[in-house]
Amino acid sequence: MAATSSTATTHLIVGSTSRLHNTRTTKFFQNGVVLTQKKTLSLRRRRSASIPPTAVLPFDLSPPPIDHDLLETVKSEGAKISGEGIVETFGNDGEALDAADNGVAAVDLSHFGRIRVSGDDRIQFLHNQSTANFEILREGQASFERLWVFCLGCDTVFVTPTARTIDIAHAWIMKNAVILVVSPLTCSSITEMLNRYVFFADKVEIQDITKQTCLFVVVGPKSNQVMRDLNLGDLVGEAYGTHRHYSVNGMPITVGVGNVISEEGFSLLMSPAAAGSVWETLLSQGAVPMGSNAWEKLRIIKGRPAPGKELTNEFNVLEAGLWNSISLDKGCYKGQETISRLITYDGLKQRLWGICLSAPAEPGSPIIVDGKKVGKLTSYTLGRKESDHFGLGYIKRKDALGGDTVTVGDNIVGTVVEVPFLARQSPPLLSKSSSS
Repeated sequence: MAATSSTATTHLIVGSTSRLHNTRTTKFFQNGVVLTQKKTLSLRRRRSASIPPTAVLPFDLSPPPIDHDLLETVKSEGAKISGEGIVETFGNDGEALDAADNGVAAVDLSHFGRIRVSGDDRIQFLHNQSTANFEILREGQASFERLWVFCLGCDTVFVTPTARTIDIAHAWIMKNAVILVVSPLTCSSITEMLNRYVFFADKVEIQDITKQTCLFVVVGPKSNQVMRDLNLGDLVGEAYGTHRHYSVNGMPITVGVGNVISEEGFSLLMSPAAAGSVWETLLSQGAVPMGSNAWEKLRIIKGRPAPGKELTNEFNVLEAGLWNSISLDKGCYKGQETISRLITYDGLKQRLWGICLSAPAEPGSPIIVDGKKVGKLTSYTLGRKESDHFGLGYIKRKDALGGDTVTVGDNIVGTVVEVPFLARQSPPLLSKSSSS
């Protein structure tokens, strides 16, 4: 358990403009710092003439390995931990899912991969290796830096040369690096793949910083209020991927808008030494802890594709519906020729849907319409009630639309439905058949 801070006065640099004073002794979280008594605080922002922007804006993640107490902290709250150190459940999966719908939940996603891409050529490198337009983000970043406030971010997809999906990466564009959040299944392979494409003259360095950092996400409609209560309300209402750097007892923490499952909520990236205190603080603000089992259920219900299930060599990035992560007008990048051809010639044969099921179903089961196989179930979960069953699956475009009835496996009845993650994607204007 992290010790309560007894420091009489704590100083915080946000961008280069904030200073926070405090004089009491009860622990709480203020502007990213575990502080003392919430009363008698004076917060003011001013531009510091003595510290240039480059001295405070960089968030270089190179801390030494630190023994931290996060797992002990969550164990004391009833968490079941896997052999790999993943928090599987707090024994409250139903409550946590309800909080994600109606309140606020906190999830430890520290087992997800974090890759740091640095060097002078990092933006152009990622621009060429994935689907998002990083060059535009760099221009926007420069504008934001002049305001001394925020940094930008986006989702991007790593694909094969034939546009088959490898993984979605949530990218934060920082002053000296880009941080990529990826699936635990793909972190190692993506790191290796990126290193293979770094040529001798490229000023690019790839680091897997998963073990040197921790990642929490906050989800649910009351997430904004939690941020305001923590005096982090300046992020509320900002664009998806926007993030800002803070300090927790002298250790860096980045808080960003959105998370790997939704454009709502927030993500927190920090040093392991700060993780225990930050976690306790989130729970003290009313966040319900959620384990990875409930998170996987939430992923399927929300419709977020995952590697090894919806994101495989069997399906391309457009069939997965990841339109918001794809630039259609930037220059050449891996998979671009295939993507352009699919759009130009209306070449999408299938698309990803949610499916409300009448009974449990095995991923990999065929989806059938009028006795003919038209797709495949890729994920399944129990719904919020034990009588509810839900899945994700690819279905041929010409054979089913939202609201249609299908058969999954031998005799399981399914209703095709839209899901939130895919519903917010914005494909280009295509023919009527291509938008179905």
